[in-house]
Parts: sequence; C-alpha cells; structure tokens
Amino acid sequence: MCHDATKIYLDIDLARGPMHEFVAGSRSRGPAPLPPPHRSRDRTVYFSFRPPHGPMMTLPAIHCSHGGAWLRDASGTRAVSKGEAVMAAADTPLLLLNAPLVATRLGYPDLSGLDLLELYAFIHPARFVVPTPKGLAKALGLAEPASESDIPALLQTAADALLATCESDAWAEREGAWSALQSLTRMRWPWAVLLNGRIARPERAERWLFSRLPEWEEAADLPQPAQVRLEQDEVLDRLAALTGSQAETRPGQRAYAIETSEVFAPRPRQGQPHVLLAQAGTGIGKTLGYLAPASRWSERSGGTVWVSTFTKALQRQLRQESRRAWPERRPDGSRPVVVRKGRENYLCLLNLEDALQGGFAGRAAILAQLVARWAAYTRDGDVIGGDLPGWLGTLFRQRGITALTDRRGECVYAGCPHYRKCFIERAARASAKADLVIGNHALVMVNAARGRDHAARPTRIVFDEGHHIFDAADSTFAVALSGAEAIELRRWIIGPEKASRGRRRGLAARLADIASYDEAGGRAISAAREAAEALPGDGWLQRLVENTPSGPIEELLAAVRALVYARDESGGAEAGYGLETEAAELEGAFVEQAQAARAALADLRQPLIRLGVRLEAILEEPPDWLDGPGRARIEGARHSLAWRIELVAAWEALLERLGGPADPEFVDWLAVERSDAREFDVGIHRRWLDPMKPFAKVVLEPAHGVVMTSATLRDGEDWESAIARSGARHIGVEPRLSAQQSPFDYAAQAAVLIVTDVPRGDIAALAAAYGRLIEASGGGALGLFTAIRRLRAVHGRIADRLARGGLPLYAQHVDPIDTGTLVDIFRDDPAASLLGTDALRDGVDVPGHSLRLVVMEQVPWPRPSILHRARRLTGGGSAYDDAIIRARLAQAFGRLIRGRDDSGHFVVLSPAFPSRLLTAFPPGTPVQRVTLDEALQRVARHGSGDGIVSPDRAQSSA
Repeated sequence: MCHDATKIYLDIDLARGPMHEFVAGSRSRGPAPLPPPHRSRDRTVYFSFRPPHGPMMTLPAIHCSHGGAWLRDASGTRAVSKGEAVMAAADTPLLLLNAPLVATRLGYPDLSGLDLLELYAFIHPARFVVPTPKGLAKALGLAEPASESDIPALLQTAADALLATCESDAWAEREGAWSALQSLTRMRWPWAVLLNGRIARPERAERWLFSRLPEWEEAADLPQPAQVRLEQDEVLDRLAALTGSQAETRPGQRAYAIETSEVFAPRPRQGQPHVLLAQAGTGIGKTLGYLAPASRWSERSGGTVWVSTFTKALQRQLRQESRRAWPERRPDGSRPVVVRKGRENYLCLLNLEDALQGGFAGRAAILAQLVARWAAYTRDGDVIGGDLPGWLGTLFRQRGITALTDRRGECVYAGCPHYRKCFIERAARASAKADLVIGNHALVMVNAARGRDHAARPTRIVFDEGHHIFDAADSTFAVALSGAEAIELRRWIIGPEKASRGRRRGLAARLADIASYDEAGGRAISAAREAAEALPGDGWLQRLVENTPSGPIEELLAAVRALVYARDESGGAEAGYGLETEAAELEGAFVEQAQAARAALADLRQPLIRLGVRLEAILEEPPDWLDGPGRARIEGARHSLAWRIELVAAWEALLERLGGPADPEFVDWLAVERSDAREFDVGIHRRWLDPMKPFAKVVLEPAHGVVMTSATLRDGEDWESAIARSGARHIGVEPRLSAQQSPFDYAAQAAVLIVTDVPRGDIAALAAAYGRLIEASGGGALGLFTAIRRLRAVHGRIADRLARGGLPLYAQHVDPIDTGTLVDIFRDDPAASLLGTDALRDGVDVPGHSLRLVVMEQVPWPRPSILHRARRLTGGGSAYDDAIIRARLAQAFGRLIRGRDDSGHFVVLSPAFPSRLLTAFPPGTPVQRVTLDEALQRVARHGSGDGIVSPDRAQSSA
C-alpha cells in the first residue's frame, strides 16, 4: 500500500469476502493485507461497499459498553476483549451505534464504520430517537434487547428495517433523498452504496432544498393590546378547561392563577409595571396556572404574552402544555404559539448553501448533507434544542453544527438570497403576531436592550425559572475585553485574513455597493478597516505565550497575562482552572498600556460612528436603485453596527477606569481562562455589582406586567433576597408576593441522608461511596459534582464495575454526548445513572422510577472568585453564602420528586453539613445524619419496595 496517498479507499465486496485496496490516483486493484483504518489531519479513510443480494445480516455488528464488547459475525455473537474489538473494527467496517461513544469505550479514537445513527438521520430527519439500542428499537418498533449480548443482532435487524423503509411507499421523508444520496455517494459516505440500490430515482427531478422551503410573508402591524382586567371567574373557568374535567382540583393552583391574573391589569403609571414574585412549590401546576390567565388575556386584548425560561427542557415542556390552550395553527395558517431563541440557535441557510457547495470538506461535508435533509422537514430550523438530533453534531467530532449558524453577526439580511425563507426572520415575524412567545431569559434581555423593533418588545412577561434571572442578567450586561472577543470584532470588520473555505466577509465586502455609491461611507469603511488592524489577529494567544505581542491590544493582553501569573498564589495547585486578580494596584507601565489600547479603540469607534451616520443618511434620502430588500439590508447593517459601537465604547470605559478610582457600581478584574491546564483566553472583565439595576431599567421599566416564578424563588420563608434579586425596587416598585406550598407529602415520599463518614478530599472513598449507592439503588441515580476533575475521577473508578452489574453509567464531560441527549438516555433507562455538574442541578425533569436517588458529592459552596467576594461584602457576608447554598440544595432536591407517585433519597456526602442549611429542604422532609452503611441500607430497602422512611427513624435530626 502506498502510505503517501492523501486518501485511501477500501472497497469491500461483501458477497465474495476478500478485501481489495484501491489507492487514489491508481487503477491497480488486487488483494492485499490492510493496516488498521487511520484518521489524522491529512488522511481520511473512506469505505465503499458492493452489497450482496438479500438482508444486511452479512455485515458484522459490534456493541461496546463499560461492561464489555460483543461482536456478531457469520459465526454468531461472542464476547470479545477490547483488543479483539479494535482489530475487528480495523479489519472490516462494522455496524455500530454512536461511533464516538464506542470509540471512547474502546479507547480507539480512530474508529470508523457504519453508524446506524447516521443512517437514521438520513432516513428520518427531524424525528426523535434516543441514541441507545433500546431507544432505536423503540423508534423502529423492534423488540428491545434482553441483554447486551443481544444488541449486535438488534443492530443488524435495525439496519434491515431502516434500509427497507427506503423501498416502502409509506416513507414520509422520501422527497430530496435521492438527490442528497448522489452527493453523499461522491463523498464516499459508508452507507451510500447500500442505499443506492434501494432509493429509486424519482420520475421528476427533485426540487433543490432552497426552492422547497416556504417563504414567510409580511403582515400588517398589530394594534396595541386592548386594556382589559380579568375577572376571577373567567380565569378559573379557563384553568378548568385547560386541566380537564377529570383532573383533581388543586387549591394552590387556583390561588396561583388568580394571583397571576392581576399582572395583566392595565398599568397605573408609566415606568411602574405590575410585578409579582410567585413561589410555586413543585406539583402546584404553575405552568397551567399562568397559561390560564395569559391565554385569556391574549384572547380578550389581542396582545402577546412572553414566557421566558432558563432551560431548553422547560421550553419543550411549555410547547407541549400550550397545546391545551391554543391550536397548532389558526384558520389562516399562522401559529398562535411560537418558540423564539437567539439567532445563533437557528440554521443559517446561506452558511448551509456554502457548506454544500464546497465550504465543508471530508466528514464535515457529510454532516452538511444530513443537516440539509433535516432542514427540509424541520418545524422551525432550531439546531440547538429543537428537532435537530442533539447527537448528530457529536458524531462528526468537530463543531460543524455551530459553523452552520450565525454566531458572528455577519448576517446580510435582505442581501441574502434566502432572506424570504430564513428561519430566523420567520420566527421573528411569527412572534410579532403570536399570542404566546416562548423565549429564554437572555433573549428577552437582549431583545429589550437592543432589539431592532421597539414595538415588538415584550410588555407582558412571565419569567419561569425566575431564580435564574439574576445570573442571566449578570451575563447579559457583562463586559469583557479579551482576545477571543476582540478577534471576533476584527474578523467582522476585516474578514478572513487567510485562505478560507467559508463565506466569511468583512465589512467592506458586505457593504461594497454603499462604498461605491457614497464616498464618505466608503472612506469610513476604509478607516474602520485600517483601525481594526490594532485588534488581535490570528495566532494572538501563541504570541502572548512567546511574549511577542503585535499591536496595542495584544500588548495590553500580554501585560494582563504576565500580571495574573505574577500574582498567582496557588503555587500551580490549580493548574486546571482559570486564574484571576483584581484590577487594582496597577503599575504605571500597565496603566500606560491600557490607555494606549483605549486610544486604539477610540480610533476604531469613530469611523464606525461615521459609517452609521452615512447609512442613516442613505435611508433618509435613498437613491433610485435602493429597493425594499436593499433598505432592509442597510437597516440590518446599521443595527449590527450600533451594538458593536456600544461594545467598543464599553471597552473604552473599562480601560479608562484602570489606574483611577474604582467605580462602586462595577467589579473589574484580570483573568487568564484555562481548561484542563490549557489557556484559551486572556482578558479584562467588568460586571455590575448588582446586575438587576440595568435589568430593571431595560426590561422592567418599559413593561406593563411581569411575573417571576419558581419553586425556589425565596430563601426559606424569607422574601427579602427574592425582592432584592427582582430589581423592582430600582424603579420604585414594591412587588406583590405569593407563595403556594407543594402538595407532595415529602415526609412519606423523600428523605435527606447526610453521610458523615466519607472523608472530604479522599477520591477513592468518594468513588466507592458513589458506586455502592448506585448499586444499592439499582441505578436511577443522579450524581452531582462541584468540580469536573472529581467527576471524571469517580466515573473512571466505578463505570466498568457498575456496567458489568447491568447498571450503565453516563457522565457529562466524559461521554461524547450533549447534555440534552444524556438526560434523554437517563430518562429512558431506569437502570442507568448519570453524573453531572451545574447544568444538571436544575432544569432536569425526570419523573417516575428513572430518578430515585440524588447524590451530591459535598455542600455546593460558592466559588471564591473576585466577583463573589465583592458581592459577599455588600450582601451580608456569610449570610449571602448561605442563601446561595440553600438555593442550590433546593434546586438539586427538586430533581427528586416530580410527581405524587415519585419517591427517593437525597444524599449529601458531607462529614460536617451545617445545620443552618437544612431549611433548604421542604418542610416535613426527614433529614438524618447517618454513616454510609446506614445510608446504603435505607437506599437498598427503598429499591426493594419497602418505602422511604421506617417508623422508628421518621423524625428529623440535625
């Protein structure tokens, strides 16, 4: 074999058996021994197949887990070692499910083969499936495997079923498949030849994706909502209609709905919205509780209600619950309920077209074809948390999905040939005339702060998961002058500076017609491009490490990096984490560098401002050639320009303060960001000491009615922290308060066990405790960690042993699977357990037997950052810490009991759990300090069906 070849093609005749090799560029063909398939930066293995007649059973299949590996070939199914599995995969392409996960289990990153998930994504785009053997069997209507040794046979049967679908007249996703397959065949996609004989060429040429997608239509602006006041009877009648005649009456839900309805009353004074803080215990039914008055108000007033969430899981739940109040479509075809997200969540059709026409290469090009298949059938084009499978991007080992979205703000709006079919524009227009818009906290804040259409900004808002508003505002109104942020601005202005396959274009290219028409505008563009040369360029981080910065901004960042390391007091003990230091006691040389950088930023901001003025002038006195789409494109460019001018001005203000007196409204610090001991960013950061001040000004003040609701809104019985974190007092509003207790019987359904004999810092003991608790529970455990390093260490010690006992263990930051898919897998298998960090502490809804044990590795202390220290000083010292910890414990405990039939244990591995934190748990919940052995007995008894709390141990103890 010629190892210098750029690509190696393995041509396997499955009917005849022997392998043949074919080196690209050579016509010689003949039997030869083949080395293991290899994948590196400059070499890619491609498999092509000549399938035999008959079923797919001739293809061998492999399944690997922490419990072992099983191979099925012509001689049957047998258990094999990892080494044998790797050799089999190297010799012959195998049927498998989720190649990156199998590669991780085998420790063989170069694994490739026939991944059934890729085939499923091609045949059933936009159709949900849990990416496990059990999930695949459910989706295809096949018998679930009884044991892991049965899985290879299932994979073969599933392959037969999927391929047979292509020959069925009932195949709903046939349109576009033949054309996509021709492209995939040219790309040597492993499944292509097996599909070619089964997908018939259509009699008429298939339409291109971009001609098949429907166009959105302009609509007249809606009048402002009518001023109405809801009566209690009509709210309760609507609630009864939503819950159904067979539902039990919940007094707490009825009271909650009535309290919420008051927010929709006419606003008494400008800048004084109705604000309600509503604590709704788990099980109250708060979703229907606020949808009842929201739907009635929208019906009577003709206005739009926004419901904002923090997690995608709740967005999906809201979409389902809203179907009780609104139909899928109105008689005119429009949708009364719209899910709205930031533009970076949607597929960009222009980026997709570029990828399909050569912008992507290798495996990424195959991904683009599969995404194009999905785009023809998606509900709304949402690639992050929508109906695009979350596992699809992870199959291709690179960030191909994000490259297909608009994350850099380079949209040309009406200048795009797909503007009238754009998913983002469609969602924006649909939300303007919707009755209910389901959004997220960050989008509501950004839309309020710099939305393009002031009339479409939300005025009636329900913030569900309201305990996250403070954190969302903290991120939204933050400022960071870092290398990563600055290079993105440089690329937005200048464009790509090296050979690039993508369509990235600089400001001059995007506004070329303006530059040629308007001389002053052209000069402003040229000046901005010249000034942007002062921003960090490609390779900036390596230059900082080598102490060879280029330009005033890089020189400042080099000084930041040097100062952070000079002040580091960890002694290298925290090599895996970021470092930071206060922006205080700065030497004169550092301040001078900061002011030089500020001057460079001012030189950049001025031409951007001049360009914005010229664009406005062109809109006011348009030339003859400026049509409607051209006007929309200029308006979009002016909007993008405005918020980048604001960004540069914020950077200038940050640098101007360095060396001078501190602003008491802000907290500033210098940081080197690291992950696994690898630096990835350097910068200067600014946060509001109280981010609810800008939130109140931007979001609350223009609104008419706002509800902030959560099961963990207040700290125990104390409302003061919740009121302070609402921001209402910053605009002179005293919020109304409402609290409804959970209807669950926590004394009978749950117990908190504080394990006192697992030493803190002993990884071996920690891992042993996790492993034994999961075994005692028989799976169904959610393990929560405060550090990724400890999570990985525990997972590595116990995963194999648990899997051999039939208890699969999954983990964030270990398994190559996105978080949403991990939760889907966990929910689908009562024997599975899941380890995770903050993302799993709340927003995870797993009712029933699949979640019956929550284990926290320790008390979730706040990270002692510079920002936390500043807020702690003004927030009451240790009382501020305690409130944060109690909120985290309450959120984690809330994962355990999601319904009346749920039961389980909440275990904290803490030798010295402070008694003052026990109020985090619902009243009546038994709390006991026990040894690990006692905890294991309690958990095991529950697993065998003996209930939660035995009579002699029912009292709480501190």
